[in-house]
This record gives sequence, structure tokens and C-alpha cells, in this order.
Amino acid sequence: MTELQGLIVAAHGRHYLAHAAGKTLQCVTRGKKSDVATGDRVRLKITSVDQAVIEEILPRHTLLYRSDQYKSKLLAANVTQLFIVVATEPGFSDDLVSRALVAAEAAGIRVHLVLNKTDITPLLPAARDRLALYRTLAYPVHEVSATHAPDVTLSALQPLMTGHSSLLIGQSGMGKSSLIQLLVPDADIAVQAISQRLDSGKHTTTFTRLFEIDPQTTVIDSPGFQEFGLYHLTEGMLERAFPEFATSLGRCRFYNCHHLAEPGCAVLEAVEAGKINPDRHGLYRQLVHESSQKDY
Repeated sequence: MTELQGLIVAAHGRHYLAHAAGKTLQCVTRGKKSDVATGDRVRLKITSVDQAVIEEILPRHTLLYRSDQYKSKLLAANVTQLFIVVATEPGFSDDLVSRALVAAEAAGIRVHLVLNKTDITPLLPAARDRLALYRTLAYPVHEVSATHAPDVTLSALQPLMTGHSSLLIGQSGMGKSSLIQLLVPDADIAVQAISQRLDSGKHTTTFTRLFEIDPQTTVIDSPGFQEFGLYHLTEGMLERAFPEFATSLGRCRFYNCHHLAEPGCAVLEAVEAGKINPDRHGLYRQLVHESSQKDY
């Protein structure tokens, strides 16, 4: 049987699509493994004209995923950038945004925030206020209106994505699909084809899919979700995933300080001095608690 390398362009359960040698192949893993992510480079064994078995996942540069107490959910592999899409309406979750930022920091992935629907001007000041904290942490915020100013939106985002593998995430209703349609004009046609190949039965956004803009540029779209668990991150990973902690780490009285309630903690002193936002430290505290609860 022929072997070749391919790129995973869609994942739904344990069913995958891969681009390889100019063809789209329907793929499965051996046994019950489901540790393949959209964006993975894989070694395939061809089993029929349009089907293959995934024999090996090639080394990843990055992997972004979320997890709860019992299991993890892979989002994408080998991405270089994460675009978190929020909007003036409906209201977005600060907790989800903050957790996605932590996940990206832990994975070594650059983050952009995209504020969509800026044409809804009465709600724009409040949305900007909510994003102000992230601006102070040096996360770029791009204000766009995908439906009312598509050309301006495209000219703002397209140069940022050229030469990168970018993942877009966001809650339902943020306008992420409109952004994808701007960036990938034939996205709807591609999604329908992927849906049929993955036997999902209808046009659906329940799977993650990759669009190849050019040989050096890919955009990955993901289903909308409401929660972003980070149970897989250890305490050491978490403290380094908060960039505002950086100047305090290593300056605590105790070398094994947890930055929760210890005397002489430089992080807690920075919180007291207003150098670290207390809500951000509260998130750190919650994530440390969650990391101690995992059951896998």
C-alpha cells in the first residue's frame, strides 16, 4: 500500500479529511485513537482511491486545546496565531477570552483580539472598555465590521494572516463566519463538501476545518463554544502564561511559592500595588484550583 504525507484539513469525532498529493482523502486512525488535530501533518497509508489510515502524527510546532476535568478537546495544531473574535453584541464572555489568552501563551502562540460589529456605535464604548485590560497587556485589538465595512475589514486582517497559520475562535454570534467568508470567499462551498465527506449530513459548524489561502497561508475555523477549560495546564505553566507576572516571578520569599496566600509573595505584592489586575489574579487562582482536579 502507498504511503505519503498529508495535511489534516477537517476533524469530526474520529473522522478526518487530509490533503495529500493533490487529493482529499477520508481518513481514520488505528484503533480508538482520536489525538489528531486539524493542522496536523501526518503520515498516511492509502487504503483505497480516496481513503487512508493515519499511521503517524509528525512532530508539531504548536498544539492548542481545551480540557475539562475528564477529557481534552484538540482545537488545532501547528498554528502560529490565534484570533479571538468578540463583538459589540451579543455580549461576549470575559472569562472565555481570558482563558483563551492563557492557553495561547502556554502554547507559545501569538494572539490578536478582533472586535467585530463596530457599526453598532451605541454599544462600542462599553465593548472598548471591556477590552482595555487586554490592550494594557500588549494584546493587539483590531476593530472591524465584517458586514458593514467588508473591504476595510479585509484590508485590516488579511496582511496579518499572510504567511501564517491562523486559528479563529469565538462564541456563537460574534460574526466569525462572516469574517471567514471575507477571508475565504469560497468557504461555504468548501464547508458543504467537507460536511458531505465527513457524513455530518448537513451544512454544519460542528467540526474544525482548515482553508489553504496559499502555500504559506492557512486559516482554521472552529465551532463556537461557551467554555474554555484549562485543566491540562500545570501550576508552573500557568504562572508563566500570565505575562504581567513575569517581573515578579523569582522574587518571592519562597522558591516554591504558589502565588496564592504565601507571605513575601512578589506576585501578591504586585496585585496589592495595582500592577496586576485583581481579576486576572483571580483567574490564575481559579485555574490553579482546576489543574489540581483533573482526572486523566
